[in-house]
Amino acid sequence: MQNLVTLLYPNKTGHVFRHLMPTCTWNIGTEKKEVFLTFDDGPIPVVTEWVLDVLDKYEAKATFFCVGENIFKHPAIFEKILLKGHSVGNHTHNHLKGWKTNNQNYFDNIQKWEETVKQLGFKLSNKPLFRPPYGQITYAQTRHLHTHYQLVMWSIITGDFDKKLDKETCLKKCLKLTKSGDIIVFHDSIKSEQNLHYILPTYLEELKKRGFVFSKMG
Repeated sequence: MQNLVTLLYPNKTGHVFRHLMPTCTWNIGTEKKEVFLTFDDGPIPVVTEWVLDVLDKYEAKATFFCVGENIFKHPAIFEKILLKGHSVGNHTHNHLKGWKTNNQNYFDNIQKWEETVKQLGFKLSNKPLFRPPYGQITYAQTRHLHTHYQLVMWSIITGDFDKKLDKETCLKKCLKLTKSGDIIVFHDSIKSEQNLHYILPTYLEELKKRGFVFSKMG
């Protein structure tokens, strides 16, 4: 998995993919010294709640790209994300790979996310955001979805999900590459929990020392 990620989406994402998907947001133009933290795949008990506590400690805001079935299972945690002032985005209902999913099924699954959130009684005030799971989305899918959503990719992916990736090296590279306007990907998932516990607090501590603020999208 590490090699695949390095090939397709290295920490500083290749210009080729930006060129192929120009309707996607890869970073944020800003005159401030700020970065945009994002967390994929939650909400998950314990893990997401720990992330929220760490963000509070560093006065950081973030954007959570949540999986619809996880929202359905853990609505109280999803509500906590919103109550703490973070923004949320659609990550499909069942964490589907766009490259391997029929377009209509993919769009229906994204819509199911919206319906689930509405049925649970949540009203989202931020501009609709969408991130494709695994970064896998076709040109036809982006062409359809960008009229309804802000399609959010990333400029730095931490690799926190990769058990084979040395956590110290991962942290060092992320700190070296980070600059204003970057969109950073973490995962509030069971698979990422061990690495996340090491990387996230130190990353936030160091960036705060450098004068960065942490902003949400939408």
